[in-house]
Amino acid sequence: MTVGKDVSSLFTDVVNCMQTENLELKKLVYLYLINYAKSQPDLAILAVNTFVKDSQDPNPLIRALAVRTMGCIRVDKITEYLCDPLQRCLKDDDPYVRKTASICVAKLYDINAELVEDRGFLESLKDLISDNNPMVVANAVAALSEIQENSSRPIFEVTSHTLSKLLTALNECTEWGQVFILDALSKYKAADAREAESIVERVTPRLQHANCAVVLSAVKMILQQMELITSTDVVRNLCKKMAPPLVTLLSAEPEIQYVALRNINLIVQRRPTILAHEIKVFFCKYNDPIYVKMEKLEIMIKLASDRNIDQVLLEFKEYATEVDVDFVRKAVRAIGRCAIKLERAAERCISVLLELIKIKVNYVVQEAIIVIKDIFRRYPNTYESIIATLCESLDTLDEPEAKASMIWIIGEYAERIDNADELLESFLESFPEEPAQVQLQLLTATVKLFLKKPTEGPQQMIQVVLNNATVETDNPDLRDRAYIYWRLLSTDPEAAKDVVLAEKPVISDDSNQLDPSLLDELLANIATLSSVYHKPPDSFVTRVKTTPQRSEEEDYPDGSEAGYSESSAHAPDSGASPPTSSSSVPYASPKHPAATQVSPPPSAPAPDLLGDLIGLDNAIVPVDQPVEPAGPPLPVLLPASTGQGLQISAHLARKDGQIFYSMLFENNSQIPLDGFMIQFNKNSFGLAPAGPLQVPQLQPGTSARTLLPMVLFQNMAPGPPNSLLQVAVKNNQQPVWYFSDKISLLVLFSEDGKMERASFLEAWKSLPDSNEVSKEFPGITVNSLEGILDRLAASKVFFIAKRKHANQEVLYLSAQVPRGITFLIELTMVAGAPGVKCAIKTPSPEMAPLFFEAIETLLRG
Repeated sequence: MTVGKDVSSLFTDVVNCMQTENLELKKLVYLYLINYAKSQPDLAILAVNTFVKDSQDPNPLIRALAVRTMGCIRVDKITEYLCDPLQRCLKDDDPYVRKTASICVAKLYDINAELVEDRGFLESLKDLISDNNPMVVANAVAALSEIQENSSRPIFEVTSHTLSKLLTALNECTEWGQVFILDALSKYKAADAREAESIVERVTPRLQHANCAVVLSAVKMILQQMELITSTDVVRNLCKKMAPPLVTLLSAEPEIQYVALRNINLIVQRRPTILAHEIKVFFCKYNDPIYVKMEKLEIMIKLASDRNIDQVLLEFKEYATEVDVDFVRKAVRAIGRCAIKLERAAERCISVLLELIKIKVNYVVQEAIIVIKDIFRRYPNTYESIIATLCESLDTLDEPEAKASMIWIIGEYAERIDNADELLESFLESFPEEPAQVQLQLLTATVKLFLKKPTEGPQQMIQVVLNNATVETDNPDLRDRAYIYWRLLSTDPEAAKDVVLAEKPVISDDSNQLDPSLLDELLANIATLSSVYHKPPDSFVTRVKTTPQRSEEEDYPDGSEAGYSESSAHAPDSGASPPTSSSSVPYASPKHPAATQVSPPPSAPAPDLLGDLIGLDNAIVPVDQPVEPAGPPLPVLLPASTGQGLQISAHLARKDGQIFYSMLFENNSQIPLDGFMIQFNKNSFGLAPAGPLQVPQLQPGTSARTLLPMVLFQNMAPGPPNSLLQVAVKNNQQPVWYFSDKISLLVLFSEDGKMERASFLEAWKSLPDSNEVSKEFPGITVNSLEGILDRLAASKVFFIAKRKHANQEVLYLSAQVPRGITFLIELTMVAGAPGVKCAIKTPSPEMAPLFFEAIETLLRG
């Protein structure tokens, strides 16, 4: 069995060996049962009697083994028999049995949540938090935390009553038990600064632990409580105490160093004083792996200050002469970022950059020019004397970003460069072959030169450039910008000067680039993958919330197959749940009766060839993509007449807490289409793909339907919220197609929107009247209250209460979109009569128009 051979045919014979008194043999039999019970569910029932008998054995090891094994056998028929032994073992005299049983409850909850709640196992688990054995307490906390993560309602919350019990158990349980308890404590909100201080005082000794997971969990917990501590002396002392353990983590093996560095990167953005005096430990060693070196560089930039900048610049200068090209580039860019961050040190940073340019190493020179452009933006009219030195390196430039930066400098300071027209002309010779980034800068720089020196040379240049950029190119961005310049110059040259030569906004330090709310979320997830990826958990973890199971007839009214995969993400608009696999193949079907063979797409993520197409910079995380069977018709967003025969239909959908972009591609052209890729423009909810678009090759006359998992808050657009979703789709045979879609809040309403009546009233009173917005829908008639409530509940708008006012029905409901934005709703209507009034209170009244749009859709059905 261990080497992978199928020995399931011996099932009956192995089950007969269960009666043995030999503990080692019994363990092997139980291991065999765990492996093969799923494939032989009917025969697995034969083992039940022995399990039940073993759960009452005098030996606590056998009792625990029996319960553990029953919990691991995910067969419904056995689950029924597990309840009684599990209830006994949760109250067993032996702590080893109790701690095993507590984990078993979490496993049972995963199989059948309703059963766990009905049989009172959750209450038994909560009782175990008061157990006198610290390992039992730790396991109970671990089980409750696991259950809480898979449930949409509050199940486990640390209260002041359980707090002292957890803190007491913390000192005595094993290292992993300490991690579970510390993670639970980090979610506890202390009542006041004094309580926060006393909690931190009892957790601080964990910082000296040998296990780095315990150290990081303790740091997370202390950081959370420090937010409530008001005494500056206490905060300063805690910062001093946290520095040595974090430094110690950097003497571990490289993989642990990397995880520690990613966490430290977050910590110094919130509390830079913790490691302000420890910058030397982040100096790179010659034998550090490149991923560790890169992280150390980032942290050094964040910790750089006027006091230590000389040390830091010496280090960076040394790194810029190393052999690893990527590391050298990053080091040169780090010098520039320090110049932007520290005004007093800018001159020293530029001196170092000029010394590096004199070395004449091509990639060092190019990277230096890129950062000097940013320094010019940060400190206008200060360091322009170095332009002559930069112009000496023009011949060596071959990278688009470096070329674009140099061209920007020439255009911006054309009046100070005597031969600016000659320099630009040298770039113009290869204008049609240049990348778009360089072409756009050349166009703008030539216009600036013409406006600053309207002599004959620049006049001829501007004609050539405008002609190239409007007639010869197929890049819409370049063409549009050229037409705007052309019209400005031909109608009002003075207005053109005001526009093109306007004062630039000064750029700022980007070393703490994380949004404060995202940083809060990541700090709350220190010591998890979230803090390593620097992404919120919901952007890469898809959790199926556990809901009470319904009968097959309820789930599948049309009699379709009820096949269900535990881990599958459900298709948003289909009757049955499609199975998922490690290499998912989107459903493809010809529009004509003839069947076509579709080869599965490669499982590796497609390269992001679209680049920065419409201002996107989000990283794509490969995620297994669910297969979607044919479903209801989707709205056509790109008609075949516009897409040269390619027709795209799509809409956003939500299923089991996950957002998908459901798409149908139809090839009405005469050629096969392949290599499909997608990008989304910045939008109000930061919707972005969670993985590459997987569409097989489309032969002429065929279609393919697919589901693209989406993540939120990756790609945020500034300004007030709106429902616009701009999409770009590309394939290997056609140009990029752009089309627009709408984001409906219906897709964003989450399972967390359900509220208790008391919470609803409290929230309503706590919000000011200025946060109340209302709207009337005169054309809507509600005939059935039950029908409308069912429809609202299906879209995660939850019913709270109702009352009668004169002849009107008043309904109170709640809904929530991600990031905890709640809508408290009051619907007023007369059953059977036209007219519905909707009033909402929300912490974000600017989202009211989008909410009313969504609620109107629901009311109209």
